[in-house]
Amino acid sequence: MTQESLTYRDAGVDIDAGDALVERIKPLAAMTRRPGVLAGIGGFGALFEVPAGYRQPVLVSGTDGVGTKLRLAFELQRHSTIGIDLVAMSVNDILVQGAEPLFFLDYFACGKLDVATAAEVVGGIARGCELAGCALIGGETAEMPGMYPEGEYDLAGFAVGVVEKSAIIDGSTIVAGDVLIGLPSSGAHSNGYSLLRRIIARTQADLTATFAGDTTLADAILAPTRIYVQPVLALLRALPVKGLAHITGGGLTGNVPRILPPTVRAEIAQSAWRRPALFDWLQRAGGVTDGEMHRVFNCGIGMVVVVASADVEPALQLLHDAGEAALVIGRIEPRAAGDAAAVVR
Repeated sequence: MTQESLTYRDAGVDIDAGDALVERIKPLAAMTRRPGVLAGIGGFGALFEVPAGYRQPVLVSGTDGVGTKLRLAFELQRHSTIGIDLVAMSVNDILVQGAEPLFFLDYFACGKLDVATAAEVVGGIARGCELAGCALIGGETAEMPGMYPEGEYDLAGFAVGVVEKSAIIDGSTIVAGDVLIGLPSSGAHSNGYSLLRRIIARTQADLTATFAGDTTLADAILAPTRIYVQPVLALLRALPVKGLAHITGGGLTGNVPRILPPTVRAEIAQSAWRRPALFDWLQRAGGVTDGEMHRVFNCGIGMVVVVASADVEPALQLLHDAGEAALVIGRIEPRAAGDAAAVVR
């Protein structure tokens, strides 16, 4: 008896769908093109030329995902902004070392490829790259039957940037008397979502209900991560910045200490900014302590800039001119033995 001939599609992988997605991605990637791109989407590898003008260029790379925020995107069938989150997590991370993002690559994995959903996700990635000023230069779409439930996917992103070796920001010059400037977040960004989802499950919250005025709880929890690249690069070109901290997993008390020398500590004043309503709801609904809030969530501050006290006013003016509602949130103080490296009071 002759056996039926099997195809890759019979095994659950649709090559035609993958090709169709590539064709839909190409114009999105073209929108992010910038000087330096030699070859991008469609080849076996992407080519990018290091920009001219650097004496000692240092490449800075970062990779990240968006965590369990994806689960809420699946449940709410909202896929258009999760790609912005993906870009933001990596480009903001390399930015804190003074690097200008050059290009970005994404990895999209699923059990069965839905071209429309994947294109929506990549559309968000392209938008994130536009906001960061970097090129979406390549990526990988993996269709793996049996690995993911229907309607679900996973994402990872990879960013590469460049900084002059002499301009690398590492926090080593931070001293007592320096000032902390906070840049507002858009919400929880892409961190703390396992706790956030636990609070939603416990309270059986209606995500479609009106929340904090003219929005919904779903809008608040899926608000895309802010990308700080353009305003911070403008600041770096104008003033000496001593340190930058991207407030991700670990919150304010976990991330600010990563850039501090061991002889100093950060004193952060919670009263310096108005905490977004989402965090008030999370703390109240979950019975979360202040300490846990500050080490899990950004609590309204997505990026911290450290400058000398003499540079505070011009730094604030530059950031305001760039559209940032920047404000002073604390100071650097001497650190004694046994002191915590960062405290929010």
